[in-house]
Formats: sequence, structure tokens, C-alpha cells
Amino acid sequence: MNYTYCVIGGGIVGLATALELTERDPGARILVLEKERAVATHQTGHNSGVIHAGIYYQPGSLKAGLCRAGAEATKAFCRDNSIPFETCGKLLVATNPLELERLAGLENRARDNDISFETVSAVRLRGLEPNIAGLGALLVHATGIVDYRKVCEVMAAKLAERGAEIRLGTQVTAITEEGQSVHIRTQDGGTVTAEMLVGCAGLQSDRIARLAGMDVRHRIVPFRGEYYTLPRAKSNIVKHLIYPVPDPDLPFLGIHLTRTIDGRVTVGPNAVLGFSREGYKKGSTNLSDVASLVSHPGFWRMARNNLKSGISEFRNSLLRRHYLEECRKYCPSLTLDDLGEPGAGIRAQAILDDGTLVHDFLFLQSQRMLHVCNAPSPAATSAMPIASMIVDRLVGAREGEGHGNTVS
Repeated sequence: MNYTYCVIGGGIVGLATALELTERDPGARILVLEKERAVATHQTGHNSGVIHAGIYYQPGSLKAGLCRAGAEATKAFCRDNSIPFETCGKLLVATNPLELERLAGLENRARDNDISFETVSAVRLRGLEPNIAGLGALLVHATGIVDYRKVCEVMAAKLAERGAEIRLGTQVTAITEEGQSVHIRTQDGGTVTAEMLVGCAGLQSDRIARLAGMDVRHRIVPFRGEYYTLPRAKSNIVKHLIYPVPDPDLPFLGIHLTRTIDGRVTVGPNAVLGFSREGYKKGSTNLSDVASLVSHPGFWRMARNNLKSGISEFRNSLLRRHYLEECRKYCPSLTLDDLGEPGAGIRAQAILDDGTLVHDFLFLQSQRMLHVCNAPSPAATSAMPIASMIVDRLVGAREGEGHGNTVS
């Protein structure tokens, strides 16, 4: 069958891109291919559910602008479609004098990013959050919480209303760009032909790009974000989200306390190397994914560059008492018994041949295809403006403008 656009991937970025295409090209025939039996099965459905305000990002950067626009768009989409969300706010808590100094830099960043915040003293922090200890904090008002899986379900329903087709349980096995079309073969032996293809495959994005014959010079490395859900009796332990002051020497943010839209509280996540891109149970191993890791020179360079933090993360993963120590920096009343139901999300981290962690957007592009190989955090918050940017690039490719490997 022939389509105008084929989108590979039923996560929030892929679905938002398909929705944007229905807006820009109402008469187009649009197909979304998703290998799982439901949308939002992987990164989107396993994330923290936070609608980020964007305080951490460099003022004037693409990520900062996309995050602010995305937060507004996400809340508007939820209001328009009766999706529950809450703007509960986030406290960035300093637990030592060095972090307290770093708060000043974050205040400047918040002002430059036009983000509403309040400086919170230790005394006021205790009043706002009696169970949280710290020397001071920043209160970011606009941060919220939502169920992104529900957001995706509504997006999928809207796509169906607009005549787009979503095929679940359909794995792509081959992609060929030929002349004015792209041919996509699926596991059931069928072939789809489209004028343009968009790859939004997340954890499998490098493999899909490689299937399409793109010049792939990176590798997706899975990082497990392991967390625990507190008992229902502790669901009121915090009123806001409790986040750390970031350490610029570490590649990931660190453990924090997150309220969820269903009334629970989670603590975590850590960031430990995964041995399966889609294995959410502790100890999950996929031999193909392991081979992909160890055969990539960038993985070994990344491992050497982050050896100390990697060992610390593995220790916290293996020993719950060490994990608890990280939690107790903010919430000293927590005990081992409070670390209840475990869970994990998996982050698709693109790594270059030289071991560099890609923290920006990474696109691989030809005249008929655009592969989103890295959509940096917070991609769920920013999905709608990211989709607009993807469609801008797609239109440019269709009109024969520049194409190739792009990091933005």
C-alpha cells in the first residue's frame, strides 16, 4: 500500500510527529508502525511522568526553548482532552555548602530562561516540606506531573479520527529508499511504500537507521533508571517534587523523590548500564544488545571516562542500603522497608565513536528519510515542539534541501 508518510515508532515523539503531519498536510495518507502491541510501551511508558519547566538547560539553547514550549503545549493538550495533570512544583534542594553555591547559578539560569521560581531558605523549606532536609532550595512553580502513556493513547485516538493508520505488532525488517519513494518491509512479509519516512524508534533508532542504509556512526547504549515506589502510607511524604542540585561532573542527574499522577511517590532513579535495551526486570540480558555494546569503540571510551560514577551507580543498584543513603540526603526518615515495589525505565543514550555522550539532537537524514537517533531529555515534555521541528526538517528534505548526519 502507498502512503505519503510512514512513521516508525509509537512512542510520544513518533505519535506527536504523526499528529503534526495531519495538521500540516491534512490530505496526506499517514501510517505509524509500532512493533509492540500498544503505544508508549518503552521509554514513554516508563518515564517519571514529569512535565519539566527547563531550569537546568543553557539559556538560549534549543533544549531550553523546546522544554518551555513543550510544557505549555503538554498542559494545553491535557486540558483540551480531559487528561489529568497537576502543576505541583519542584524543589531543587541543596544538601551541602557546595550545592548551596550552585543554587545561585541556577537562579541566574532560571531568570535567563524566564522561569518563575522562589528562593527558599532552610527554615521555609522545613515549613513547605517537613520531611525534607536541606540548607536551602529553589522552588520552580511550573513543573507538573502527568501519565504520558495516557497522553499517547489520546494522541493515537486523535490520529485515528483524522484518518491516519496505526499498525501495532508490526516490526520493520528492511528499508530501501529508491527514487521518489521508500519501501518498508515488515516481519509479516508485507511491504509498505511511502513518499517519506520518519524514524522515531527510540531504543532501536540506530538499528532502524542502519536498516535504511544510513551512515550510522553512533550506538544506542541502554541506561537503566531503577527506582522504588514508597508504600501507600508514605504517599503524602512530600507535596512537591524533590530534585537534586546537578553536579556538572556527572553525566546524569541523580536520585530524587517524584510524585506520580496516581497518588504514589517514587524514589530514584539511578543510572546503571543495561544489558538489554528492552529488559525491565533486574538482571535482564539480551546477547544481541551486549554484542552491540562491546563491539563499539565508543562504549569502552565512555566506560573509562565515567568509571568512578559507573561503579557508584552499580553499587547503589546492587546494595539497597547504599541506594537508601542517597535517598536519605533529602529525606532522612526513609528506611529500607520504605523501598517498596521496584521498577525501571531504560534511557536510549546515543554514544559517538570517541565515547562522547550525545546530549543534543542527532538526526540522520536523506532526501526521503529522517531518522531521529537522539531526542534528549526531556523528550516527553518537549514532544510537540520536537515534532514541529522534525516536520520542518522533513519538509526541507522533501524539497531537496541539505541532508546528512546532523547534531543540533
